Amino acid sequence: MKFSPTLAALAALPATSATIYFAGVAQSSGEFGAWSPTQTRGTGLPGRFGVDYAFISTSGVDTMIDSHKVNLHRVAFLLERILHHHHQGRLYVLSSPPPSPSPSLTSETDAILDPHNYMRYNDPSSQPFSGSVIGNTSDPTAATTAQFAAFWGELASRFKTNEKVLFGLMNEPHSMPSRLVFSNLQAAITAIRAAGANNMILTPGNAWSGGHYWTKGGDEANSKWIHKLVDPIKNLAVDIHEYLDEDFSGGHTACTQDPVANLAGVTGWLREHGLKGFVTEFGGSNTTECKLMLEGMLGYMEENEEYIGWTAWAAGPFWGVNSPCCTDQRQLGSLEPGSRAADGGPGLYDSVWVPVIAKRVPGRLQWDGPANVTGGVVRERV
Repeated sequence: MKFSPTLAALAALPATSATIYFAGVAQSSGEFGAWSPTQTRGTGLPGRFGVDYAFISTSGVDTMIDSHKVNLHRVAFLLERILHHHHQGRLYVLSSPPPSPSPSLTSETDAILDPHNYMRYNDPSSQPFSGSVIGNTSDPTAATTAQFAAFWGELASRFKTNEKVLFGLMNEPHSMPSRLVFSNLQAAITAIRAAGANNMILTPGNAWSGGHYWTKGGDEANSKWIHKLVDPIKNLAVDIHEYLDEDFSGGHTACTQDPVANLAGVTGWLREHGLKGFVTEFGGSNTTECKLMLEGMLGYMEENEEYIGWTAWAAGPFWGVNSPCCTDQRQLGSLEPGSRAADGGPGLYDSVWVPVIAKRVPGRLQWDGPANVTGGVVRERV
């Protein structure tokens, strides 16, 4: 007679333990200062470093590393700021020296370079919707796929000797043909490897990189395209975003979308194609239900070997009392250490990061060696 374990016996078995090699927080302020309520083109460009925008707060990063033992930061910037020239929308290759301070961190922690442009270029005044779609051949003002590749080839050449740097190809492409997204991404990957860079690459998908939508959309679905990308050294992970509110925007306080259920499709797709996932944006408010869902989501990533890393949205020196997500525009602060709400109360750092997310930072992470989708040696930070 074949043995049939009881539910209680199954529950007593040790859970499958997957490895999260990288855990941390998104650093959002490098894309600040360009938004215009009147959609005035050119607002805040190139901008004043330290006044209109900044990449990180050194003290905030130190707190995240020393107190919370994170080993990864996703650093946002605008393409329009680090390129010397943009004429009629064309994306020009970096000149030397770059016009903006480098969005770098320390030698101790890894950093994802995050061009926060939604696969658009030349007008961030009303992002995420303004600007010409990169690679749109019907738009004479649009940057070309070849120029996007040239940009990444040049950037890769500058960071190829730094094993702590990961290349996030683009933040949240949306509202464009998936074939165009695929072409731009493949061109960038090819250029990065041609530059001699072996750094890990994170590829987004279309439709805001939403994990819940990854296998939806018919022929436009990310699941029809992204696994076809070719990286000759196979150091390519998939960049996934997932918020918990009703429309997956990260704009609302109430968490109504179960991330565990909503990630099932993309997780199965990753498994089917032997790919690894990175959730580089997720978040929730300080409600009890949101905290439970965030716990569940972090636990889900720990338990499924398809996921190798995550960064929560978001810290950054320029948020002040404003919130990066999940508050219905109430000013409840951010994940930046020391953040306060507009009423002087604790910010999301104290109400969400410390009691929920920080507790799920694995005690053992990869602190040494190059980032690779196959993983590396993990250890405690001493």
